[in-house]
Amino acid sequence: MPTIKKPNKTKSLALKRTKNHNPFYVITGGPGVGKTTLLKELQQRGMAVVPEIARELIKEQQAVDGDALPWKNKKLYMEMMFHRSLASFEKAKNDHKETTLLFFDRGFLDALCYASLEGIPIDQEMRTYVETARYNDHVFILPPWEEIYQTDEQRKQDWNEAVFTYNKIIQTYRSHLYDLIEVPKTSVKERADFILNHIQNS
Repeated sequence: MPTIKKPNKTKSLALKRTKNHNPFYVITGGPGVGKTTLLKELQQRGMAVVPEIARELIKEQQAVDGDALPWKNKKLYMEMMFHRSLASFEKAKNDHKETTLLFFDRGFLDALCYASLEGIPIDQEMRTYVETARYNDHVFILPPWEEIYQTDEQRKQDWNEAVFTYNKIIQTYRSHLYDLIEVPKTSVKERADFILNHIQNS
């Protein structure tokens, strides 16, 4: 499992000039790492939260016997996940003040990560969007945690797939010049404290 290292400030200085320091923070990671529980804790503390697109999409498609599912039409699933994530980002820009913290349960880059995992081509429109629209530079990533990992009706990956997804997420976000901040495997309250303290001190 790769270690998340602090970015080299000297090497990344030039890149940072084109990066964004808005208050839109992504919390990501492989499946079953405690993201939803953590985001609920942040929400209980008065933070604004955008729920995970992928999980809601799967529930919706299961309810109507749709095809946009990772075990049916992977390409359609990826495209719908991307465009809904894009729409939630644009809505946030319109609805939230620039000083208001907002936490996203995954971002549109997670759809690109899924495409990479499944060998699905990414069209130029998607590439252009992720190169021009940005969340905050600092992305919080939760590492694989086997002790709490469980599958369910929406999460069908086994443990090895979950770890592989985590590694691919690291690769995807780093390739788009985001700085990954690993959230420690500890209690949900301590995880929330870690994130808020990092934001306050960065």
